[in-house]
Amino acid sequence: MTTNIRELLTAEELARVTSKDDLRAACIVLFDWAMVIGLFVLAAAFPNPVTMLFTVLLLGGRQMAFGVLVHETGHKSFFTSQSVNDFVATWLSGYWVFSDKDAYMKGHLMHHKDCGTVDDPDLKNFDAYPVSITSFKRKVLRDITGKIGWRRIVSIGRSLYRFNELKPGVKKMLAGGVICNLALLLALSVAGFAELYALWVIAFMTSHMLITRIRQIAEHAAVPDHFDPDIRLNTRTIYISWLEALLVAPHGLNFHLEHHLIASVPIYRLRELHQILLDKGYYEGIEFPKGYLGLLRRVTYAT
Repeated sequence: MTTNIRELLTAEELARVTSKDDLRAACIVLFDWAMVIGLFVLAAAFPNPVTMLFTVLLLGGRQMAFGVLVHETGHKSFFTSQSVNDFVATWLSGYWVFSDKDAYMKGHLMHHKDCGTVDDPDLKNFDAYPVSITSFKRKVLRDITGKIGWRRIVSIGRSLYRFNELKPGVKKMLAGGVICNLALLLALSVAGFAELYALWVIAFMTSHMLITRIRQIAEHAAVPDHFDPDIRLNTRTIYISWLEALLVAPHGLNFHLEHHLIASVPIYRLRELHQILLDKGYYEGIEFPKGYLGLLRRVTYAT
């Protein structure tokens, strides 16, 4: 069951699924920003509780999408130009959610290297699953009430307080994060809706944290075997609806198994790689859950 993935693909197939497409990458970035702007316009035009809740939910999804852009540019698998990748990773995504590409990739590459072993730095995020329904509800409650997000805000504040003690890369990220968030506040203020900036912060502290948890669970929690070197057994791809993609798994994030198989495949080609491997029988005996609600039922149990 441990077929070498690169031997399974033809040279033409491998070249195709690892090729970069600047137009598709640009459309992804534009889509994310169009959604962010559109959500603020919606909240300004229809200021009511339902609209505000809807905006917070979807802004959290776009904040996750910004994290996806940081991830993709970190793998150098998004735009053909690395300078464009770096610009997108900072001023068009990472800085807005206080994410540093270089720091993130240092840990993330270790995750790729050690996935399926006790040395995986991300193991703590999913090793305990399955968990009781009661335990899971407590985790979700901490997310949606902002308890986990508040810790992140406090951490950012502490870093700003000791700014001069930080490494140059962290200083650059924090400064960029402050500049971007002030720019958003200024833009909303000029438009006469400064108070809507709170929606961005609330989304960061609540829906974004919950979406992050769901993503971690979907990718590696309660897989057939955490410690099997076969990626098909320690990593998961999940089939999702367009609504789930919009809210939880933007830009093909659900095809995580394929990403671990060949990390140089751009997110906009992961679906194609999945289909190729499916057609070749590589996934024989592997189950792909349908939807996040169904998956969550698998990773929890009644007490």
